Amino acid sequence: MPVIKFISPDGDEQDVEVDNGTSIMQAAVDNSIEGIDGECGGTCSCATCHCYVDEAWMGKAGEADPVEQDMLEFVMDHRPNSRLGCQITMNDDLDGIIIRIPEEQ
Repeated sequence: MPVIKFISPDGDEQDVEVDNGTSIMQAAVDNSIEGIDGECGGTCSCATCHCYVDEAWMGKAGEADPVEQDMLEFVMDHRPNSRLGCQITMNDDLDGIIIRIPEEQ
């Protein structure tokens, strides 16, 4: 099972094992990761799963498609490594990915 390392704004870390095919948003919601809400249930229509993909993982996580890019325009503190967790699906290549949680959604 691949692992996601979530890092909170205050630096607390939590490793979460997930099945392949699980989105980062769903993994966060299922494991009560504070700061990832996923209000739309993963339909890329609310941006409450905004997160920062560690720069070392950007190539493997892929780029945001145009719909996700449009939603990211509404997030607070948008950065080059901003992504919506609902749009990143876990697989063995992402095992160990580091996801930082924004201070606010």
